[in-house]
Amino acid sequence: MTEREKMLAGEWYWANDPELLAMRARARELFMRYNQTLNSEQPLREEILGTLLGSVGKNPDVQPPFYCDYGDYIQLGDTVFINYNCTILDYCPVTIGNNVLIGPNVSLYAASHPLLASHRIQKGSDIAKPISIGNNVWLAGNVVVCPGVTIGDNTTIGAGSIVTRDIPANVFAAGNPCRVIREITEEN
Repeated sequence: MTEREKMLAGEWYWANDPELLAMRARARELFMRYNQTLNSEQPLREEILGTLLGSVGKNPDVQPPFYCDYGDYIQLGDTVFINYNCTILDYCPVTIGNNVLIGPNVSLYAASHPLLASHRIQKGSDIAKPISIGNNVWLAGNVVVCPGVTIGDNTTIGAGSIVTRDIPANVFAAGNPCRVIREITEEN
């Protein structure tokens, strides 16, 4: 099994594998080009995003600078807005639904490392778990989403939250660690 196959299967893998290094170098070249575009160059931005990311829905609005590790494993739905300085460590699928708003300085981390140094040395340097962001979600500024987290549809995550576990649909959640504060209904 290749290191890439291990990475995508959620097993321990070596991130410094030559194939993975080449893939990350490709992504860096593309996002650096993207980050140099002007606001008036929307067709060029969409072309670069289409090459960089695994899939891109209609009407993407990704404000530079934008950073990712591979790009290939990011799936954007329709009408996604990503504000400045977003970082996505897409070592496995990171799925972002339709009509999602992502505030400035948001980070989505699908990668993790063993806590014990001996395990990092013996088992591999990284492990990855997918992230799924539902439809109509708002991640306010400076939110961090950790590996393996799913956020349900129509949910808002408050600014500065660290999301370490799944958050259900139709709620407002915030904090460190992030927790449900209340349900969101048409009345509130």
